[in-house]
Amino acid sequence: MAVLLIVHHTPSPATQELLDAVVRGASDPEITGVEVRRRAALAATASDLLEADGVVLGTPANIGYMSGALKHFFDQVYYVCADDTRKLPYGLYVHGNQGVEGAVKAVRTIASGMGWEQVAAPVEVMGAPDRAALEACWELGATVAAGLGD
Repeated sequence: MAVLLIVHHTPSPATQELLDAVVRGASDPEITGVEVRRRAALAATASDLLEADGVVLGTPANIGYMSGALKHFFDQVYYVCADDTRKLPYGLYVHGNQGVEGAVKAVRTIASGMGWEQVAAPVEVMGAPDRAALEACWELGATVAAGLGD
């Protein structure tokens, strides 16, 4: 069975809503052969990543950058996993109140350095998540998971 790892930093109700939507999409009953594993960014390990066949990353945009928690995850896995996770499919969602461009760019830069392949456009959400944002996160989870399934 394929493993989809969702690594997230979820410090607010808004980011929780986005995470829940990603998980619902990835867990859609029509997607078979995929186990969805959620790990908080501060708890996710190199072993979690090495067991994954795909990953969805979720972060708030803090002062124009990804959260320190997600950066910590990357710091922990970069040299340990970079060679073994080349071509890993990934997706990204980012929540911000003022701007998310810097966070998206930073994650893309690191993921590219690891040789990961972005399989869906990042979901960029400003302010309170509306129906469109939640649907986009659902679609993100479903898209990445479906690419791994049977």
